Amino acid sequence: MKPKNYLRNRYRLILMAALALGAAILYMLVNVNFGNQKLFLYAMRIRTPKLIAMLITAFAIGGASIVFQSIINNTIVTPCLLGMNSLYMLIHTAVVFVAGSGSILAVNANAAFGVDLVIMGVVATVIYSTLFQKTGHNVLYVLLIGTVLNSFFGSVQSTLTRVMDPNEYDSLLADLVASFSNVNSEIIVISLVVLAAVVFILRKELALLDVITLGKDQAINLGVDYDRCIRRLLLGVTLFIAVATAMVGPVSFLGLILANLSRQLLKTYRHSQLILGSVFFGMIILVGGQLIVEQVFTYTVPVSVFITFFGGIYFLYLLLTERRRA
Repeated sequence: MKPKNYLRNRYRLILMAALALGAAILYMLVNVNFGNQKLFLYAMRIRTPKLIAMLITAFAIGGASIVFQSIINNTIVTPCLLGMNSLYMLIHTAVVFVAGSGSILAVNANAAFGVDLVIMGVVATVIYSTLFQKTGHNVLYVLLIGTVLNSFFGSVQSTLTRVMDPNEYDSLLADLVASFSNVNSEIIVISLVVLAAVVFILRKELALLDVITLGKDQAINLGVDYDRCIRRLLLGVTLFIAVATAMVGPVSFLGLILANLSRQLLKTYRHSQLILGSVFFGMIILVGGQLIVEQVFTYTVPVSVFITFFGGIYFLYLLLTERRRA
């Protein structure tokens, strides 16, 4: 017999899935001309890649945030502390600074995505796998390294923008803000393949998350190769964030929002439910937010601006509530 909390959460997840599906249907059908077949097909062709990109982003950031918080054992941290957002901005700034805004790496979406994914993947592998071993498998050291790199990448990127030609900088700004307006279908396919491969490779470690969160000593006593699991999961989190960032750009605070909303709603230790809740929250927020951006604000404000604004407020709320508990 399933526990009462498990059944309650299952019903909540079903409701969230229905809300995510409803948001997706609204996004696809609002203000669509059903009377003209050509206009209808054109609208579907434009909106479908953007919808898929939002769903992939919700899956990547939502799932990675829950796993990352469980590894660090802190619900206020977010995967953006690993430095992938700052590295993304540095890569695009360096490309425009060195090669110019008219170069193939800046204009061609496939080439830009490939460069982002390769550089982020290499950095993630070197830093969050090799250095994890060098530091004696200490997660806090890895988090400190990520924070330092975040600051370093940001400083270099800021220096390049100061000495950059103003016209080049204007063309760069659009790439530094997360956007779902222009998504390449080929990038979507590559992203799906990479994410599916990471999930398949880490399927055993993901199944052990409930045990890992009990603590290192308890997990080892239960037969878990703790250090190896943490190293592989941390690398997987970084690759997930790298794929999402390379596809749509940096979305600060999104992981923090999704993971904590899922934890507060479900109140469970089961990561299968927490990850699903985080992913569904991401789908609802991204699709619903993009619908408002397109239909109400007519593309004048990207959805990432709203996420950053409300995410900052939510972060302050979490800090205050954690301080009261302490």
